[in-house]
Amino acid sequence: MTAQPVEPVARRDPGEDPAAIFEALPPSHGARFRAEYDEALAAAYDLARFEQVQTLLRQWRLRAIAYARPGYEEAFQDALQNRTEMFTRYTPPEWESRV
Repeated sequence: MTAQPVEPVARRDPGEDPAAIFEALPPSHGARFRAEYDEALAAAYDLARFEQVQTLLRQWRLRAIAYARPGYEEAFQDALQNRTEMFTRYTPPEWESRV
């Protein structure tokens, strides 16, 4: 018998599907996503601005993934409060001479 995680390690990537992105977002971010998405859709009637929808979906996809990561909210608050001691500085060994 092997141990099974209580919760999945990471949520499924929602891709660029607006409904999947909305479902993956915490409730506190859903209204903002919906407002920005509706605005981008309205602008997309002008075909020259259709890329705006694609860009918005890519940005919110990455946000949804970040928001779902364990410890995200705590790290965000640490950054807002300028608590840099909470961050780990990592420099890859091959960068030592460049930093």
